[in-house]
Amino acid sequence: MFDSIYSLTVTPQQFFLMAAVSLLSGFVYSWILSFGVRSTNRFFTVSALIPFVVGAVITFVNGNIGAGVAIGGAFGLIRFRSAQGTSDEIACLLVAMGSGIAFGMGYIAYGTVILLSMALMLLMLGSVNVFEHTRMGEDKLLRITVPETLEYSGAFDEAFGRYLKKAQNVGVKTTGMGSMFRLSYRIRMKDPKDEKAFIDELRIRNGNLEISILPYTEQSNQL
Repeated sequence: MFDSIYSLTVTPQQFFLMAAVSLLSGFVYSWILSFGVRSTNRFFTVSALIPFVVGAVITFVNGNIGAGVAIGGAFGLIRFRSAQGTSDEIACLLVAMGSGIAFGMGYIAYGTVILLSMALMLLMLGSVNVFEHTRMGEDKLLRITVPETLEYSGAFDEAFGRYLKKAQNVGVKTTGMGSMFRLSYRIRMKDPKDEKAFIDELRIRNGNLEISILPYTEQSNQL
């Protein structure tokens, strides 16, 4: 059952059996993921097809080093032409590609087990707060827009000392055609109830320009 279905020469029957199993497993995999991963319908469609696509490529490249190098370069070009995805989407695609390698080598049982077991594991781990720690959830991303005439270094230290447990500068960016700066801080409030009072004090110091406080994640910290 777990042996490779491929012989020394891949027959059409073996290839189409691999195609049928990989496509069916891929769609079941994407259907399970759709309950726990937030993404578009197009993403789930693509992730369902990837096991078969990778499996077909591995089947045709089998034993041909030159073709393998060429395919690797093509995959690299596709990656760099793609938009950055979330960690969930990247993990889903990696699982789909990993199972595709198993399908491409003829191990259709292993490929099916990898797809379905990882889909269930991702769904299960996403539904429980195993890795969400309370102190990590307290961190926020503070963004303050200031005019270019303001010497922003140390301008908000007094307010930070009064309302924050910690304030870490994580970036500065020009905005408004260079007429303003956007300062980004990773902060933790002493008392979340003081958030409005904290913003009001910052507004006085930044000339009532835009201020935002967001949940802190690696994605939200993109300036």
